[in-house]
Amino acid sequence: MEVIKRTAEMQEISLRLKREGRIIGLVPTMGYLHDGHLSLIKKARRENDIVIMSNFVNPLQFGPKEDFATYPRDLDRDNKSAESVGVDYVFAPANEEMYPQGYDTYVEVKGPITEKMCGKSRPGHFKGVTTVVLKLFLITQPDRAYFGQKDAQQAIVIRKMVTDLNVPVKIITCPIVREEDGLALSSRNTYLSSEERLQALALPRALSAGRDMIMKGETDPQKVRLHIKQMLESSPGIRVDYVVVVDGDNLSDLSAIKGKVLLAAAVYVGKTRLIDNIDLEV
Repeated sequence: MEVIKRTAEMQEISLRLKREGRIIGLVPTMGYLHDGHLSLIKKARRENDIVIMSNFVNPLQFGPKEDFATYPRDLDRDNKSAESVGVDYVFAPANEEMYPQGYDTYVEVKGPITEKMCGKSRPGHFKGVTTVVLKLFLITQPDRAYFGQKDAQQAIVIRKMVTDLNVPVKIITCPIVREEDGLALSSRNTYLSSEERLQALALPRALSAGRDMIMKGETDPQKVRLHIKQMLESSPGIRVDYVVVVDGDNLSDLSAIKGKVLLAAAVYVGKTRLIDNIDLEV
């Protein structure tokens, strides 16, 4: 495994691999790897000749009062984990490599899919996401790119960007990986105290209760949403950011629960913001 820190070098390697006819899979990460990230890498390893993992905490997707400075980082640990599951190249640029002095170009998906949910709570977040992801695509030249279902809105936004801009990359969304008690794996889980860790279980439990309503025949999205929201609001230590029951393909509002459905929520547990979702076909 090679660790590449220069954008020009990574792009040169990627273009050479493409000329050789190698199929490249990219796993974009912000590091501090957990089993969720490793599941993406393992799938990429099975499906491609070359696996590139990016490790870059992107400042553009953090708001001024968010946790960019304190976001967990451990590059040496990440490199060992990445090598153990078959990564060929880790692309780990410094901020000034991705955004050199004078940088002033951005990519933004407009419309409802970036204005609701996390887009509403975190203005400018998805502009930062789409900008860095397109740069990563141009630098690493992947045929496929792998994203986790936990960030469902992000995957939908990136897929929209790829479609609108005719980017020749197939977006693969992989299932959420959870702890045995149901909590979705996240690098931000490390912020939680032992008490907050227990309180956070209210999030997957409430979403599961909403799914159970649907499986028992409930077709009114507002009734399901309200039930999830009430469960969360009555849970100790939980402050609700949003709860939605929307179309699983484009995040549009539903008049009735039918087809692909996404139940998603964001909450604060103490100072830590957590997101989770359940997608299902009805």
